[in-house]
Amino acid sequence: MLQARSLTDLPGIRHAFFTRTGGVSDGIYESLNGGLGSGDAPAKVAENRARMAAAIGVTPENFLSVYQIHSPNVVVADAPWPAAERPRADAIVTRTPGLGVGIGTADCGPVLFADGEARVVGAAHAGWRGALTGVLEATIHEMERLGAKRERIAAAAGPMISQRNYEVGQDLIDRFLADDKTNARHFAKGERAGHAMFDLPGYVVERLKRAGLTQIENLGLCTYGDPAQFYSYRRSTHRKEPDYGRHINAIAINSE
Repeated sequence: MLQARSLTDLPGIRHAFFTRTGGVSDGIYESLNGGLGSGDAPAKVAENRARMAAAIGVTPENFLSVYQIHSPNVVVADAPWPAAERPRADAIVTRTPGLGVGIGTADCGPVLFADGEARVVGAAHAGWRGALTGVLEATIHEMERLGAKRERIAAAAGPMISQRNYEVGQDLIDRFLADDKTNARHFAKGERAGHAMFDLPGYVVERLKRAGLTQIENLGLCTYGDPAQFYSYRRSTHRKEPDYGRHINAIAINSE
């Protein structure tokens, strides 16, 4: 698993950006696939998630994720929920010790948040749709409702697809420019006419800065470009594979 120094330094907080290594899955899911919505064997996914839960110091039942829909929706977790009853959202926040909150990614941007003093944490799934429509800002807002202070929140952006591997079409470019013409700086010329290379990590970090956060860390790792370490939806699509594994990126407050 990978960690961010900005979060590791906070007492009483445990987190991880899990890679694809260290699990029991095989084939295209090799090996630490945490995707409940994948076609992997459920027993293998359950074992993988149990290993992840142990790594951040929570029980498997308290290792929570949501049914992700590429939205700005955020839920507050104060008790575990059954996997089959996951809320439809793209971020989770909590102040309850012993709960691990996580989101799944396979190219989209995982962002973990923590206010160590208030003991409030969050996890957000920031693909281009969620980032554009405000999932990061909504996560910060919900953390503040639980007692966090914006000036104390540390945010870490984990592995996601990099600009050199993320070609997008004109429809996406137009949506970003319609929202804010200065978003043009996040696009570089593509190889095909009407296409551009989108800097998702740069856009995510900019949204965090514009939200008023001053403690921001970007791991700077590309999921598409490192198949040994990361799953990638886009790489699997280019390879014409039938499915792909999902990373879990999670954070928890230690029980006292």
